[in-house]
Amino acid sequence: MESVTLHRPPPLPGRVQVGLVVFLLAVAGVGWALTDERMSGMDAGPGTQLGSIGWFIGAWVTMMAAMMLPSLAPTVLMYARIHAGSEDRVRTTPLVATVVFVAGYLLPWAFVGALGYLVVEGVRSLDVGFLAWDAAGSYVAGGVVLGAALYQLTRPKDFCLSHCRSPQMLLHAWRPGHGGALRMGIEHGGLCVGCCWGLMAALFALGVMSVGWMVFIAALIAAEKLLPWKTFANRGIAVLLAVLALTVAFAPEDVPGLTIPCSPQATQAMEGMGMEAECGE
Repeated sequence: MESVTLHRPPPLPGRVQVGLVVFLLAVAGVGWALTDERMSGMDAGPGTQLGSIGWFIGAWVTMMAAMMLPSLAPTVLMYARIHAGSEDRVRTTPLVATVVFVAGYLLPWAFVGALGYLVVEGVRSLDVGFLAWDAAGSYVAGGVVLGAALYQLTRPKDFCLSHCRSPQMLLHAWRPGHGGALRMGIEHGGLCVGCCWGLMAALFALGVMSVGWMVFIAALIAAEKLLPWKTFANRGIAVLLAVLALTVAFAPEDVPGLTIPCSPQATQAMEGMGMEAECGE
């Protein structure tokens, strides 16, 4: 590992900072546009069928770029600052190294998407009757969201969130070259997974094909990573998720934006995907 002798990396020129932030926001914007186009009319609520694994992983990575990259801006700016003050600046192109770092960041999220797909489709293949919405489905969905709320209060969550909120941690983990950029991106993405996996589980429970719920979860992630009051944001999100969990479990019809499985809207979404809605008589 190459040591970084600068305890305070040199500031980036204003144009470079603006350019990097615009780049991240542009990629996120394209991600939102593609997601909206691909998933329009596909929200069948909790338990939405996910299609083929190849299609889903492609859609999932696009979703993660849309949801996560805006809140990654402080870390990317710090990466570029350290790069500018290191010997690596003469061996690697700053823009290319930054793009490689961002690509590495998305790799752990691609793994999470694949794992989520296997879990959901594996449980679906068991054909467990009590998971039907008119049986215990709403309680299961609410339980997943409640689990996300409780995870907000744990030490692993606090550890990962603290690292995600402190781009200066890159100073202690600097690795040179494009390979180092990729590894650093993967490591930071892994910490972000540790921070946010509960929120992503809640997204699966609420309707992973819903752009509205994507926006909601993305807003929570941005709030806890970017607001200056970490504890307030963390605890506030826990309370909000707990209230949402109880409402999903006991009064799902009162949850704004929640598509009830086997409702006309859900049935139409399933038919639009070329799938048959599995509803009881």
